[in-house]
Amino acid sequence: MTEIKADFIQIGVGTFIHPTAIIRGVSGNATRIVIGDNCYIGADVQIIIDDFEMGDYGKIQHHTNIHGYKPCKIGHNAWIGQYSIIDSIGGVSIGNNCGIGAHSQLWSHIKFGDTLEGCRFLSEKLLSIEDDVWFTGHCIVSPIHAASKSMAMVGSVITKDMEFNQIYAGSPAKSISDKIGNQFEEVDPEEKLQRMSRYLIDSGLDISKIRVVRSKEEVDFEDLEHSWFSVSDRKYTKRGTETEVSFMKFLLPEKGKFVPF
Repeated sequence: MTEIKADFIQIGVGTFIHPTAIIRGVSGNATRIVIGDNCYIGADVQIIIDDFEMGDYGKIQHHTNIHGYKPCKIGHNAWIGQYSIIDSIGGVSIGNNCGIGAHSQLWSHIKFGDTLEGCRFLSEKLLSIEDDVWFTGHCIVSPIHAASKSMAMVGSVITKDMEFNQIYAGSPAKSISDKIGNQFEEVDPEEKLQRMSRYLIDSGLDISKIRVVRSKEEVDFEDLEHSWFSVSDRKYTKRGTETEVSFMKFLLPEKGKFVPF
């Protein structure tokens, strides 16, 4: 069993942490470690940070290193590939449904050159990543702001902010959406509803336990017997039942991503 060194620890239901993982603060105990339900933290992962939080259904693959003095907060449904680095010396905020491909490096500081000798490069800055951002793999990211649904192709070196639903490539990375389009296209709520209904059947689960609707207005929040999924809101009534958890795992990572109401 992994030893977590922290003054406050909260680990969700169904979460697996590999025994070789290291979770602690920078200089001893962390102040706060919060990991949501049904997460996975792989072999030899190092989380060396004083304040770390990750939502439900997050995956951190083997040999990933997350470190820093300032808080690192990661939303629901994260996928972080093996051998990645997330530096939180300047602070990191990652939204829901974000993907960080293998061998990527996300940085929030520039620090090494001799400032007494006149080195001009010394900074710590929040790395801010909104919902549905995808760094496909081998990406190097400076302390930028990535707007929701933006995407960086494999091997990109991102030095400037990423705009909403734009796709970037190259070194330094530039938007190529005018050539290949955007990461996301609009899907009609009725089509979403039909797709989700097919997914529910394909899952092989007891579909009587799940309700799929178009919008929040159709959700019966007082109904505790079913898990309700609203396709327009991309949210669900988290009940924690075996069927719900199995359906969420069936949907992730590419069929559909939902976060709790």
